[in-house]
Amino acid sequence: MQPCFHLAFHVTDLNEARAFYGGLLGCQEGRSTDTWVDFNFFGHQLSLHLGKPFATTDSGKVGDHMVPMPHFGAVLSMSDWRALADRLTAAKLAFIIAPTIRFEGQPGEQSTMFFKDPSGNPIEIKGFADQAGVFAA
Repeated sequence: MQPCFHLAFHVTDLNEARAFYGGLLGCQEGRSTDTWVDFNFFGHQLSLHLGKPFATTDSGKVGDHMVPMPHFGAVLSMSDWRALADRLTAAKLAFIIAPTIRFEGQPGEQSTMFFKDPSGNPIEIKGFADQAGVFAA
């Protein structure tokens, strides 16, 4: 079995979460009850529970941007990243940081985009042309 992470956090509305994670992001829904729902988030398990989402601040300095902290996300291949960026752009999703390339020509060059789910939870999706760049120094 390939290791994967499990992340559980609060959302304010399970139907909105289903539309966002399942419909817009294309994540497969798993088990659920009246108070939570699981999703396959790009090979990882998200458990979304009804409740008050965690507080965030734009306090993470990355390059020239202040990004929301804490946040979570996924690292995708460039082709999958581009397909998702195109889908989110076509859906007119409000980006915190629109799809862009950062650290161009440097170790760790990556494509990135930041956005929030309907409950305000910040998400970063990265794309790498070379997966070895994920941990490049």
